[in-house]
Amino acid sequence: MSSERGKDIAEGSSTINDPGSDQQQPPTPSRYESQKRRDWNTFGQYLKNQRPPVPLSQCNSNHVLDFLRYLDQFGKTKVHLQGCMFYGQPEPPAPCTCPVKQAWGSLDALIGRLRAAYEENGGSPETNPFATAAIRVFLREVRECQAKARGIPYKKHKKKP
Repeated sequence: MSSERGKDIAEGSSTINDPGSDQQQPPTPSRYESQKRRDWNTFGQYLKNQRPPVPLSQCNSNHVLDFLRYLDQFGKTKVHLQGCMFYGQPEPPAPCTCPVKQAWGSLDALIGRLRAAYEENGGSPETNPFATAAIRVFLREVRECQAKARGIPYKKHKKKP
């Protein structure tokens, strides 16, 4: 063992076996952080694909609502239409032709992540298009519609004092 290598061991250096290990690896992002970054990139790509492309600085709640409606085509939650014979049944006995949509819980979580990502990427809370009343109303309507379609009455829980 050379005296230089012995000195490294005594001083607790981590460069003995790996010369590049003196650089700290950033911690692996959490599942939430990874999903938030993916969602942010997906939304950015959606805006770029609009005709004409929409710069993030000009994005408003209407763009967000269009994005949420666009996502419905990739949904997996069967939402029975009012005329469907299974409307209001939590577990229908047979398949039907009603559309599949994004589940309310998925949309709600998505908006939460995009709301945080917007501000982390330099947007101000006052101009956050994910935090508008229109988005809250849309999410409430989706929740109520999906609950009725599945026959599950949604009851708002009152806050305890």
